[in-house]
Amino acid sequence: MPGFDIPDDALEERFITGGGPGGQNVNKVATTVQLRVDLFKLGLPPYAYRKLKELAGSRLTSANEIVIQASRFRTQEANRQDARERLSDMIAKAHIRDARRIATKPGKAAKARRVDEKKARSSVKQGRGRVQMD
Repeated sequence: MPGFDIPDDALEERFITGGGPGGQNVNKVATTVQLRVDLFKLGLPPYAYRKLKELAGSRLTSANEIVIQASRFRTQEANRQDARERLSDMIAKAHIRDARRIATKPGKAAKARRVDEKKARSSVKQGRGRVQMD
């Protein structure tokens, strides 16, 4: 949502050394950004709050914080920008309301089909009884 401002007190940034391949530079320079966002401090409407929690998935902690880790680029500033863009995209998606589902009833033909299938299944199971010797 373009008009939504993220309050600075809701964000906490930490720079950590990146993992994986990359030689000596990866071990020396902390360019990976770990952005923590407190959901309560964002001040979202209830529908957006619920949707954001759903979108966050495994990135959501038990303390209701979203943790976004950005290590795509080689500089802190680029990774910081990437993390913030990903957060703003997630918040924008959370503000989009889902269309309400209109409950419909099954038609007569569907009901009849279901009953016929149940009768057919019942007769199959009836035939599985013990064989009686006369």
